[in-house]
Amino acid sequence: MPAAVAHDPLCDLCPGNLRAGGERNPSYSGTYVFTNDFPALRPDPVRPAALLVAPPADPPVAPSADPAPVWPAGPGSGLLRSEPARGTCRVVCFGPRHDRGLVDMTPAEVRAVVDTWAAQEEELSRTWRWVQVFENRGTAMGASNPHPHGQIWACDALPDEPAAEDARQREHFARSGSSLLMDYAEIETAAGERVILAEEHWLVVVPFWALWPFETLLLPRHPVDRLAALSDDQRDGLSRLLGRLLTGYDALFDHPFPFSMGWHGAPGPHPAPGPRPGPELGSEPEPESGLGPDLDPGWGPGDPPAAFWQLHAHFYPPLLRSPTIRKHQVGYEMLADVQRDLTPEAAADRLRAVMAPVAANRT
Repeated sequence: MPAAVAHDPLCDLCPGNLRAGGERNPSYSGTYVFTNDFPALRPDPVRPAALLVAPPADPPVAPSADPAPVWPAGPGSGLLRSEPARGTCRVVCFGPRHDRGLVDMTPAEVRAVVDTWAAQEEELSRTWRWVQVFENRGTAMGASNPHPHGQIWACDALPDEPAAEDARQREHFARSGSSLLMDYAEIETAAGERVILAEEHWLVVVPFWALWPFETLLLPRHPVDRLAALSDDQRDGLSRLLGRLLTGYDALFDHPFPFSMGWHGAPGPHPAPGPRPGPELGSEPEPESGLGPDLDPGWGPGDPPAAFWQLHAHFYPPLLRSPTIRKHQVGYEMLADVQRDLTPEAAADRLRAVMAPVAANRT
C-alpha cells in the first residue's frame, strides 16, 4: 500500500529517481508510462532454453500462416510442445505522489489515469492481439513497489481467460443477436440484489458466479467494446465510480483493501483511429513486432469482436473476514471445484452498506 511520504528517494517509480534497470525517471507531474525494465514479454520470440541444449530432430513446426514457430518440448517428443510468446510490458505510474493511489485521487486525477489506459490500449492494440491493463494492489497480491502503479502487458496470442470470454460472447451473439454482458447487466439491474453501485453509464455488481468473497464486476451500461472507445461522459462517470468503489472497499474492514483488477475488451489488432492526446511517456518503448496491421487477427467466421464484445473490469480481492484473514483456494477448491464462503447476495449487502456513506464525498 502507499507509504506515508510524498516522495521516497529509494523508490524506483518516484519522479527523478534511478530505476533498477539503470534508467532515470523524469520529473513527471501526471501519469507516467515506461517500458518495463525486466519484462516478462519481449517483441522477438525466444527459443526455449532447453532446446538450445538438446534441439529436436525435426525443425520447428511453422505453418506459413503462423509467424510464431512451435517447437517440440524435447528430442523425439510429439506430445509436449511449446510456443514462444511475443509482446511488450509497460508500467503505468498513476501519479508522482508516492502516498496517493487511485482511492486518494480526485475524479479529475483518476480521469487522467483512465485516459492513459485508453491511449495505451489504443496504441498497443494496433500491433498486438491482446492488451491486458491491470493493477495489483498490496503485497498480498504481489505488488513489489508501494508507489501507486499498474501494468500493461500486450501479446500476440489470446490468453485463456479472454479466449473463453470471447467464445461465450461470440456464441451468445450468434444465438440471440444481442450482447451477452448487456443482457446480463439488464438481469442484474432488474433483480437489484447483487448491484452495489450504479450511475448513468456504469454498473458494479457482485457477479452471480463470484468466486472471491467480495469480487466485483464493473460494466458499462451502454455498448462499448474497449477502453479506447469510451466517450468523455463514460470516462468521467468511470472516474467517479472508481473512487467510490475503492473507498468502499477500504471501508469494509477499515483497512487498505488488496486486490488484483484488470480490464477485458475486444481483442485486436485494431486500425489506427484519429489522434487523441496521449500520456507522458518515459523511456522509448522498444520497436514492436507483433501481429501487424495486415495480419488476419484470427476472428474466424462471423462478426468481428466489436459486434459482440462488451468492455468490463474484474476486481478480485482476497480478504474474507478481516484485514488478516483471507480466502485461500486450496484442497477441494484446487482439486475439484470452488466453494463460496459468502453468497454473492450477502457480499453485495455488506458492500452496499459501506458504499452508501462514501457516495456523497466522491462526486
